[in-house]
Amino acid sequence: RFRPASDDRDSVTSDNPRENTEMAEQGFTLTSPFFREGAFIPRSHAHDGEDFSPRLDWMHPPKGTRSFVLTLESADAHPHPMTHWVLFNIPAAASSLPQRAANAGVPGRNDFQKDGYTGPFPPANHGDHRYFFTLSALDVDSLPLEKGARREEVEREMEGHVLGSTRLIGRYKRGNEAKQHRDQR
Repeated sequence: RFRPASDDRDSVTSDNPRENTEMAEQGFTLTSPFFREGAFIPRSHAHDGEDFSPRLDWMHPPKGTRSFVLTLESADAHPHPMTHWVLFNIPAAASSLPQRAANAGVPGRNDFQKDGYTGPFPPANHGDHRYFFTLSALDVDSLPLEKGARREEVEREMEGHVLGSTRLIGRYKRGNEAKQHRDQR
């Protein structure tokens, strides 16, 4: 969909050589204190729950990062993946988004015709669905787009400006709250 700004997108540097080695080994990562990679997303963050965005934290963005873009996509939606969240022009100084991240960045329009976050909401009795939180580091301060821009517009403006991306995958299944709670431990 878009291409990196340079082939050097994975390099991370600091004035401290030891820190360079540690950061390069760790790389650009995205995590949440509410669910681990591949685990169930708590119902409070789902559309059939309280429907608020989870806290997200990231470390070691690529050198030269001037802003971020975040998307959330349901990879298993039928007949095509669904965009649940588009957030762009997140300042480079940020290293996290709080829960209910209403004032962080500029919200884009999701596939539910809403600006901002709409949590997981797979069809009942449809099994686990995977949800991909993708954070991209850009080499520009901001994208020339207004609130409500569609994901396709955001990705078009990102072309040639992506320094690197990181992803966190969570799962959700409607009607399976007891199992989801056990998996969080």
